Amino acid sequence: MSPFILDVIYLIASITFVIGLKMLGHPETARRGNLIAAFGMVLAIIGTVALHEGAVSPLIYGLIFGAILLGTIVGWLTAMKVQMTKMPELVSLFNGMGGACAALISLLEYQHNLGNNMAISVILAGLVIGSVSFSGSMVAFAKLNGSMKGAIRLPKYNILNTAVMIGLVIYAVFILMTGASMLHVYLLFFASLIYGVLFVIPIGGADMPVVISLLNSFTGLAAAFAGFLYGNQVMLTGGILVGSAGTILTLVMCKAMNRPLSNVIFGAFGAAGAAAAGSDEGKTVKEVSPSDLAVLMNYSKKVIIVPGYGLAVAQAQHVIHELESLLEERGVEVTYAIHPVAGRMPGHMNVLLAESNVPYEKLKEMEDVNSEFANTDVVLVVGANDVVNPAAKDDPSSPIYGMPILEVLDAKTIIVNKRSMKPGYAGIQNQLFFHEKTSMFFGDAKKALTDLVTEIKQL
Repeated sequence: MSPFILDVIYLIASITFVIGLKMLGHPETARRGNLIAAFGMVLAIIGTVALHEGAVSPLIYGLIFGAILLGTIVGWLTAMKVQMTKMPELVSLFNGMGGACAALISLLEYQHNLGNNMAISVILAGLVIGSVSFSGSMVAFAKLNGSMKGAIRLPKYNILNTAVMIGLVIYAVFILMTGASMLHVYLLFFASLIYGVLFVIPIGGADMPVVISLLNSFTGLAAAFAGFLYGNQVMLTGGILVGSAGTILTLVMCKAMNRPLSNVIFGAFGAAGAAAAGSDEGKTVKEVSPSDLAVLMNYSKKVIIVPGYGLAVAQAQHVIHELESLLEERGVEVTYAIHPVAGRMPGHMNVLLAESNVPYEKLKEMEDVNSEFANTDVVLVVGANDVVNPAAKDDPSSPIYGMPILEVLDAKTIIVNKRSMKPGYAGIQNQLFFHEKTSMFFGDAKKALTDLVTEIKQL
């Protein structure tokens, strides 16, 4: 009877995963969807432990529940304390832990399945993919939190990475065909970790959202292999959902950047840096004061706000919502233009603005909002850079050439809030800053916007 009950539990848990994933597609239902999926996971864990067939020693139960308790405490405290600016690296960290678990399962199960080539194939695939996901996610974490600066490209890194990747496949086939000892499995494990590092370190900053999504799909695939190995339906379903969702999101983001996935992985986005952006020598920028900007926005009919990572760094999401509400009280139409790769992870700006209770209908995607800029009085760019860079349209030598951007130049007036004239995350200077329509509103986003709100209130 226990196997039947466990199958029912796994079925219920799998359904909650599907429902939860569906509900994550809209901010109004995302929180509830997350809780539903979490309930399914808790149900699956309890069912697995309580209905396990065969004798289990009290020590094993103690280790299991001790690990669950420790993981719950660490995960809860981390999630409660993390700032929105740190969310991308937290996602990378948690994703890496999933890959590490899949790799450890493969290491533990290899010797138990010798002679079963199907099982060994699954084990080796899970080992390689999980290890790459783990080490790659750790490098992404280091890049996102600033511990590792920029892209690191070894000589002939494309050839090197491709050779290592092919070598991993050949070595895994060798282990499968020969039933090699654990020494070879450990060597494959360490080689996969090295490849994960080599895979991520050359990728430029602007491609990090794509990389995070791709590594997430790797972890899901590794988890699906583990589920297949154990005949565990809920692990298989969860892994397939994560893997397929991550893959679809990766392809969607590549389409939004007008770049094939192969170009993200093997290209050198941002390598040309300032050289590709042209010289700034002899060019000047116009500055605008909070009082002048307050008058300009107060008497506008339509304002579009373009948020970027600088908004998240300054934790200015609440004050920008206050600015939006204040302008609307005075009859100004205010919306937000969201680029698919703004921020450091997929949906970063959506999550950030949802935290400050910005209505979801005000968040407009690039395809919908670009046609509105021509009828816009003021575009306020807050901490965004690469997603509004006209070099993507005008400069064939630019690394971002061909990437769809927010067409802010069509607006009557552009105001750019930045702390300095430093290039964005892709390392490319933005010629928009020097355009005759553009005025720079320098300063930390939170302080600058607070000053602007104060000035508008005094009008």
